[in-house]
This record gives sequence, C-alpha cells and structure tokens, in this order.
Amino acid sequence: MLQLTLVFILASFMLLTVSRLLLAGWQWRRVQKAGGLLPILIGGLRIDAHQIAILAGIPLLASFWLGDTPFALHIAEWWFQLAWLLLGFLELATPQFITEYDSRPNRLFVEYLEHPKEVFGMLWKGYKAVIICALALLGVLGWVGHLLFGHATPDLPLPVWQAALLTLVSACIIFLAIRGTLRHRPINPSTVAYCGDSLLNTLPLNSLYNVIYAIYSKKNERSAADVYGNLDPSEILDIVRESAHIDGETLTRSIPTLHKQIADRPEPSRLKNIVIIVEESLGAQYVANLGGQKLTPNIDQLAGTAWNFTRAYATGTRSVRGLEAISAGFPPTLSDAALRLPGAQSRFFTLAQLLKQYGYHSRFVYGGEAHFDNMKSFFLGNGFDSLHERESFNNPAFIGTWGASDEDMFNKVHSLLNTPSDQPSLTLAFTVSNHSPWEYPAGRIDVQGDPATVENTVRYSDWALGAFFERAKESTYWDNTLFLIVADHDARVGGEQLIPLKHFHIPALILGCDVQPCNDARIISQIDLAPTLLSLAGISSEHPMIGHDLTKPTGGGRAMMQFSDNYGYLKGDQLLVLEPHRPIRQFTYHAPDTYTAETVQHTLAQEALAHVLWPDWAYRHQEYTLPHLQARVAYE
Repeated sequence: MLQLTLVFILASFMLLTVSRLLLAGWQWRRVQKAGGLLPILIGGLRIDAHQIAILAGIPLLASFWLGDTPFALHIAEWWFQLAWLLLGFLELATPQFITEYDSRPNRLFVEYLEHPKEVFGMLWKGYKAVIICALALLGVLGWVGHLLFGHATPDLPLPVWQAALLTLVSACIIFLAIRGTLRHRPINPSTVAYCGDSLLNTLPLNSLYNVIYAIYSKKNERSAADVYGNLDPSEILDIVRESAHIDGETLTRSIPTLHKQIADRPEPSRLKNIVIIVEESLGAQYVANLGGQKLTPNIDQLAGTAWNFTRAYATGTRSVRGLEAISAGFPPTLSDAALRLPGAQSRFFTLAQLLKQYGYHSRFVYGGEAHFDNMKSFFLGNGFDSLHERESFNNPAFIGTWGASDEDMFNKVHSLLNTPSDQPSLTLAFTVSNHSPWEYPAGRIDVQGDPATVENTVRYSDWALGAFFERAKESTYWDNTLFLIVADHDARVGGEQLIPLKHFHIPALILGCDVQPCNDARIISQIDLAPTLLSLAGISSEHPMIGHDLTKPTGGGRAMMQFSDNYGYLKGDQLLVLEPHRPIRQFTYHAPDTYTAETVQHTLAQEALAHVLWPDWAYRHQEYTLPHLQARVAYE
C-alpha cells in the first residue's frame, strides 16, 4: 500500500505538470509576454502538492498500520483509480473551457452541472468531436490508472515504533503541503497569481483544485433576496438607475447600469496620475476635523487644503469591503466582498479596467502579503498591471506582523511616482500599520502611554502620511496628480444599534492638481469616490458604477452599509435598516449617535431594498463589467 501511494503521488505530479506544460505551450505568446514559464511551474508545484496531499494523505498514513490488510488494499486501489480519473477528466476538460471562457474550469463549470440537460445537449450538438476525443483519452488514462494502481501488493508489517515515527513525520509533511505556506493565511489561488493576465494566473492551479475551490467559495455567496425579500428585476433596475441619476439617454448597450458619465472638466492634454491612499481602520473617531480625537494633525492640515468630505461613510467593516467600494465602486452585499468571490476574479469592473482604455498603467501597493483576502488575484485579474507587496520593498525600515510599515509603503509609492514615464498611472496604495497588534518603528512619534495601542498607531500612520505629502509637494509629479485619502473602515465597530452609524463615519479627502479646498457636508458613500475622481481627471467615460459624481450639485445625499447580517441605507437623516427575515425599520438619525423610530415610508423602503438586491443580481448575472470584457454565454 505504501508503494501504491508513492506511485500515485509521483504519477499525479507528472500528469498535472505535463498538462500544465501543454497548456502553457498552447498559450506561449501570452506566457512569454508575462515573464515566462518559471512562475507557472513553481506555483504549479505548490498547488499540486496541496491537492495531492489531500488525495493521498490518509492512504499514506494508513499504509504504516494497515499496509498488509487486504480490505484496506482494495479500498486504496479503487480510491487512487477514482482520484486519477478525476484529475485526468478535469485536465481534459480544460482546453475547451479555456477556449470558451479564457480560464481553467471554475465557478461557471460547477454552475453548468446544475443544468445537465441543457449543458450536455449543447455540448453534444456543438462539440461532438471534442467529446469523443476526450472520452477516448479518458479511457486511456483509466487504463493507465488501472495498470498503476489496480494491483497493490501487501507491505511488510512495521514495528510499532517505526509506524509511529513515520506517521508523525508524514503527518507534518502532509500538513505543510496542504497549508502550502507558513505565512498568515494558507495557500489559495491568489498565492500563485503573478501577472495581469487572468488566464495565466489559473495555469499554476490544476483544474480539480480550481473547481473544488469554486465550490468552497460558494459559501460566501448568500442571496440577499432570500434574506431581505425580493423585487422584480426591472423594478430594482429602475430604482437604482434613478437613485444613481442615470437617465435613459445615457444608457448604452446591454449592461443594465452602463451609462455615459460626462466629466466636470475637459480632458487635459496630459492625463493626470491618480493616487488612492486607503488608510487601514481609520475612523472619524480619531480625526479632529471630523469631531474625533486629536490624533491626526497631518490629515487635519491636509483637509484644509483639500476637498474634504465631512460626512463620508464606509460600506462595511472589513478591508475587502472598503477596497471593493473604492477601487470598483461596487456597493455592499450580504455576500462576501467581491475580492473574495469566485465570479469576480476576472471581467469584473474596476477603475483599472476602465483606465486601461486611456493608456493608464495601474498598480497596487501594499506593505503586507497581497494574497491575504485574495487581493492579489482580484486586482491582477481585473485590470491592474503590477503589484508591489512586502517582498518587493528594498531595505524596509520596519517589518511588523502585517508587513512593512506605512513609511516603507509610502517610500515605494514615492519611488514609483518619481520614476519618469510618458504613461499616466493609477496607484492604489493600502496601509497596514494601524492594525493590531499595533506595531510601528520607534522614534517617529511622541508615544502616549502604552506604545501598543490603536491611538499610537493612528499617530504613527498619520505621521507617515504627512511625511509622504511633504515629499510629494516638492516632487515633479505633484502638479499632475490627483490624490484621494480615504479609510477602508473604522476600528472596533460595534454598539447597541442595528447599524452603528458613528462607526461607519470615515475621513475622505481629495487634493492635488487644481482641486479647490472646501468642506463638503453632503452625505456620501465610498462608492461615490471613483466616479468623482474620473470627473476631476477630465475623463468622460462609460461605466456601470452607480456611485454619484460629486462634482455635480445633485450628487451625494445617501450612503449604504453592511453590518454583519444587517443592511443600512441612509438618505438624508432617514436610516432604513434591513434585518434577516424581519420587516424593514426606519429611524431618524441625529449625529453622532441618536436614533428615533419612525413609520416606514414605502418608497424609501423600496429604495433601500433595491440597493441591497442590485449588487447581488449584478454579480450573479455578470453584469458589473465593461462591454469588451463580457464573458461569452454558452446557453441561455
């Protein structure tokens, strides 16, 4: 049985590696353009080790104790032949799936299995020759599998001490292979993503792994309609379009919210750089000019020279929620954030997808490990050209639990912006220092009390931001760069309220170029910031975002947020709260923390419900994209 297990491990590595080499050879032009074969092979070994360890782990451990047992041998023979066929079947299905969808078998492959009649009918009518060839090859693989794994020989019994020692050592190896890394999070598709080509980022994976991961990830896709109630899709779209100020004349093509946004100013002769700085866990409670503690003198000073939004609200309580709103303009849903959903890893709208059409180079800069929360896979798969994480930083001043310090991240941003280029750039920079366990380099700030507190890390993060802008204002790129500073969410969000609005209040300010300083007291959401940046950059474009262009006087006035299973929709001073399987509630909200129950207004309730249903609908129907990125649909 031990020999059988080792043969399976070796044969599986060979099968998956040969398949990966053939796929890479087929796509060789794209592989060369993205940097060659090495990252595909190295990433492939890591993913294959994970997958094979799952398939062979239990038989390997059992072989030390039951290797001479006929019943166990027969089970192992059948198990390995089945696993071999499953690996082979999905690899054989991969080329045609790539032809159709430019990806290894994924979430869509699983969803098609829910419609066997339509799918198999479509396949037989349109791909008969392909099916026959695939079945023939599968038969060959089955025959090879029977030769390799169908005739196990009993192992010699081992002394108990040897069996125990081998079990312990093997269990450690299996655990490491399955986890795939000693870092904060276990291996996932984002770990081996390495370029901006979403297909090539799936080549290091094997197709069985990708399908299993898609099935696992579906647990994050919860239906808002099942929890909050439903509306007719046409009614949802009408309400959302009206709220987003999308009139019928600006609608284009088939994507329901795709519309033309005319910029507030003419397109400049030289396109502006756009820099989005996302501050980790920086709620308004820490910012003096927003009524909070006096911990951010640099942000307060910058606010005096910026378009300062004094009533900006986050869409959630997690970084991924803020990042989806800021980089993609996507509203919150009951499901997980788009960054973590399998159906949003390619062809999903982001600012980078849009700006690519205008010649922009887009990059994501992060002091930590970008595979965390699937950021690497999402950004590289959706228009970002390059990614700069902890490993790319040269001689960082400080490395904490979450990665390089904020000053190191800003040093990288400054270096990138300072590098001469004829190409405009979008830079999305995400800080890490303001996060427990509250670590930062010594000697930067006047520490108050215990150094390891959120208050002191806020002081440090503000210091690093201020130091960056001191250099930026003296740089050559300053006059041609728009800067947005915004928090992803507040820290320590909680409270007695169904939606604790004071903990969704965050700083958001735009400065640079010719932005005129002002304090803007309109209620705004994180989803309004991307359309506003486009307008300030002079870029008139078509996009599916439903956020407001805040350069227009009609913009603003509403915000939306997800707090655990509760959804909040704030319009003016009216807060609508949607709870699972309960009637909608309405409150009058008085900042900073007073709520008065009101009679529910039907129109407002429908508006709130439409806004929690629309992103769920758009994601499931793949309607949050651009026309040239829409996936081909095999059947209706």
